[in-house]
Amino acid sequence: MTTSTQAASFAAGCTAFRGPLLHFLSEPGLGTPDPASYSYFTDGLLVVADGRVQAVGEAAELLPQLPAGTAVEHSPEGLILPGMIDTHVHMPQLAVMASYGTQLLEWLETYTFPTESRFADADWSAKQSKVFLDLLLAHGTTSALVFSTSHKVASEALFSAAHDYNMAITTGRVMMDCNAPDGVRDTAEASYEESRELIARWHGTGRQRYAVTPRFAATSTPEQLTYAGKLMTEAEGLLMQTHWAENKAEIAWIAELFPERASYLDVYDHFGLLGPRSVLAHGIHIDDADRARLAETGTRIAFCPTSNTFLGSGLFDLASARGADVEVGLASDVGGGTSLSMLVTMAEAYKVCQLRGQSLNPFQAFYMATLGNAKVLHQETETGNLAPGKMADFLIIDRAASPIQQLKHSAERNLSGILFDLMILGDDRSIRRTYIAGQCRYDRDAVQGAAHAGLSV
Repeated sequence: MTTSTQAASFAAGCTAFRGPLLHFLSEPGLGTPDPASYSYFTDGLLVVADGRVQAVGEAAELLPQLPAGTAVEHSPEGLILPGMIDTHVHMPQLAVMASYGTQLLEWLETYTFPTESRFADADWSAKQSKVFLDLLLAHGTTSALVFSTSHKVASEALFSAAHDYNMAITTGRVMMDCNAPDGVRDTAEASYEESRELIARWHGTGRQRYAVTPRFAATSTPEQLTYAGKLMTEAEGLLMQTHWAENKAEIAWIAELFPERASYLDVYDHFGLLGPRSVLAHGIHIDDADRARLAETGTRIAFCPTSNTFLGSGLFDLASARGADVEVGLASDVGGGTSLSMLVTMAEAYKVCQLRGQSLNPFQAFYMATLGNAKVLHQETETGNLAPGKMADFLIIDRAASPIQQLKHSAERNLSGILFDLMILGDDRSIRRTYIAGQCRYDRDAVQGAAHAGLSV
């Protein structure tokens, strides 16, 4: 579908970006993609002013309307896309990526908790927050729902860095007052009070939002989970994030810890932690009753395919979730996940679906990584596509970034083929530029040029 849309008039000082352009208007679906669900312009133009999209449409139609002297960046062999969104990722876990030989519970004890304990240090948290955001941008991710650690200073550092970058980040101080080692274990009262302080300081500051964040039911006492539910009633627009039904040993442990509850999902339900603003990561080993309750409450799942395969957790059933009207986001889950790239995440999601006897078409995959994930995180009025008035978070994609992509790249390739090549063969090399609110925050060619100059000195 190719429908030009624009604001009433162009602002002086606007900038424009020309090239093939794609964004989504609604969900394409897991079957044959709905052609009305997206707009694709083979020669499109994106007009940006004051950090927001002013117009998007056919270049031939919009170019003559631009004010004299408007800068136009032309990428005829690229692809202009909305910025990608990650619905579940861990800021402090970059260093535990590719840690060998364990499944979930041992992985937490052996790698994750010792690494997260370092974030009690404010200087370390500040440095790592910037590294994390820089890497998100280099991988084409412009906003995310993020786990911090159980240290208030770590959440402060991430919020502060994201605010400086003008990135839309939703995060929160992790709550975990039991079954965790010294250095990361907190208390129920401290987690509640410090979360309230962070909410007062950061929720709604610029593009920042707060997420109430119990790590998972096993690391919170009933008292702490009660506090988490209470926090959700105390401020408008909060999200809640946690982990759920990722690993069979985890599920058995929850049954031992909460024998009075009917199921793992019922634990969260009992403490008031289900609802349309709740995002549960994983949701692999679940049944129809779980899906029905998720749909009834509007609770969302974050599908984390690279993490689920790397940790041997299992294969998420995307078709059953969507068939039950459960909202599903796509997520990297770094550091259990093996790449911050949503392109790589799409590729692994495709493979998981294949092993389930299902198919993930590239239109649905790109929708999930953009507008779909924005809807999961309740930020679709600001991000997710390039509709006029939305924040100008977008990407310039290189469709031929690797030798094999160059081999397959051709002018005759149809849109489905272009997208499928990108989702299966693409990675961070495919991200040429990343823009936040109309400002270039990552330029691959400039970074590579600087690196080359440094090596040649």
